Amino acid sequence: MSLAQIRYFVAVAEEGNVSRAAAELRVAQPPVSRQIKSLEDELGTRLFTRTPRGMALLPAGEAFLAHARKILAEVDAAKLTASRWRPDGG
Repeated sequence: MSLAQIRYFVAVAEEGNVSRAAAELRVAQPPVSRQIKSLEDELGTRLFTRTPRGMALLPAGEAFLAHARKILAEVDAAKLTASRWRPDGG
């Protein structure tokens, strides 16, 4: 599982639509769809149900979303912490 997959998953979950998520992420729609499919394959369960209006989270997706948001928040915090260190070791 990659951070890109997690970011794409959260974007689709929040937007409820792959095309809108792709626009928000500034990427094409096909890679977002492929990454979501790959993530679902890896997890062995569907995270979304496809509807005429877009994508709706299934219970597994709801549960995964909470963890995905925490993972992304921790990555952001780690980047911030690392960026505070000066190259001279101070």
